[in-house]
Amino acid sequence: MNYSLLSPVSSRLVEAIKVSHFQTLGRKLKLHTTETTPDLKGIDIAIVGVLEVRNSIDYIEQSFNLTDIRQSFYGLFPGNWTAQIADLGNILMGSDIEDTYFALTDIVTSLLKQNIIPVIIGGSQDLTYAHYRAYDNVKPMINVVNVDKSFDLGDSSNPISNNNYVGKVILEKPYNLFNYTVLGFQTYFNSQEEIDLMEKLFFEYHRLGELNKDIKTVEPAMRDADLVSIDINSVKSSEVSAKQKYSPNGFDGREICAISRYAGISNKVSSFGIYEYKPSLDDEATTMLISQMIWYFIEGFNCRIKDDNFQNPDEFNKYTVLVQGQELVFYKSLKTGRWWVETPVLSVSHTKKNKHTLLACMQSDYETATQGQIPESWYKACKKH
Repeated sequence: MNYSLLSPVSSRLVEAIKVSHFQTLGRKLKLHTTETTPDLKGIDIAIVGVLEVRNSIDYIEQSFNLTDIRQSFYGLFPGNWTAQIADLGNILMGSDIEDTYFALTDIVTSLLKQNIIPVIIGGSQDLTYAHYRAYDNVKPMINVVNVDKSFDLGDSSNPISNNNYVGKVILEKPYNLFNYTVLGFQTYFNSQEEIDLMEKLFFEYHRLGELNKDIKTVEPAMRDADLVSIDINSVKSSEVSAKQKYSPNGFDGREICAISRYAGISNKVSSFGIYEYKPSLDDEATTMLISQMIWYFIEGFNCRIKDDNFQNPDEFNKYTVLVQGQELVFYKSLKTGRWWVETPVLSVSHTKKNKHTLLACMQSDYETATQGQIPESWYKACKKH
């Protein structure tokens, strides 16, 4: 780990930890301080702050820090966790934005290669681009889930910002994006051109109202995700402090924490970011909410169960459904009750056989198939191949 790219946790917080309850998280984390750099051997999750907001379309030069979030988080009590957690401090704003991006990509790449999950607290959401680029030398194709009111596709011909960074992800080499899913989409925050492009690319999006009815419907998307990015402005204004308020409609605190927990439970999610935090003096509601989101992500991580190895027939049930001339094969884990469906991939020419990959789904998708309808997620997944 290149600690020269990171500034340590503030000395004031380190002193505050010393007089806190002995069971709080602050006492149990490995911290990067002015005196010590943590050994990452055995670490499962690493918290990294990024003090960068210059590519926000609303940027006004101001001081920016994450001290209050850390203070809130350190004061929480852990669950019955086995995960080892480190706080690596902050990436400071570089002399230009590309320097900050480089540092974030370098640090996330290093953590991923050590099988450590980075939990990133930002800064403007364009940092997701640098976060995504960390996978270039780690994994060839990844799935990104964005918890957001908008798609952030924007006009990719313009310089990168927090409302067009996804366009850069799609169009700039190397092309590593397989699927992009937006959770909490609100139509009036998106142009019709962006909606049409999401359809054309067979990307997935779930409306806010759909998820408000049943937050459990986010789980399959999280189960297939590698990178999860949350825009804190997807939370409705009644749940956050004055400067963070954006819209009366959005997720409530319980829902955004449930989403964070589903991200943590996913065996596939290897990085998690919370972006668009705006510090202010009257900040307790927002900092506590973000702290609880991180808490729930770690809680989910501690509940991970390996349930997608379908080699042992004693661990799953298999269901085959013929629908509209297609043979859909579903699997249900007997460990967790979670569902998957096979999707075809390109045929392997030298064997003359088709290979399949598994798409996370819900029991309702199986029930839809038994009623003669092809589940939309299966259709979109097939169109990508």
